[in-house]
Amino acid sequence: MTILEMMKQSAILTALGMTIVFAFLWLLIISINLAGRLIHRLGLDKDTAPQNAAALKATALAAKNEDAPSEIAAVIAAAIVEYRKPKTDGGG
Repeated sequence: MTILEMMKQSAILTALGMTIVFAFLWLLIISINLAGRLIHRLGLDKDTAPQNAAALKATALAAKNEDAPSEIAAVIAAAIVEYRKPKTDGGG
């Protein structure tokens, strides 16, 4: 084999290897996106615990602390409830 033939074969093998890796990554991205959509459609991405449980727990913990007024505990509970609400971004 001459150097020119070896360089030609190396270029072919490099292109083939890069194409295989690119195709694998493309399939991986598509399968992850499809799995995410399926999980979202089945509702498996929702929290199983009630949303108010965290707020009640935070309120109880803040109420135990005598230094924290009840208004602060109420604000913390409201913030937790707002944070845990499902987000609607308007996008498809």
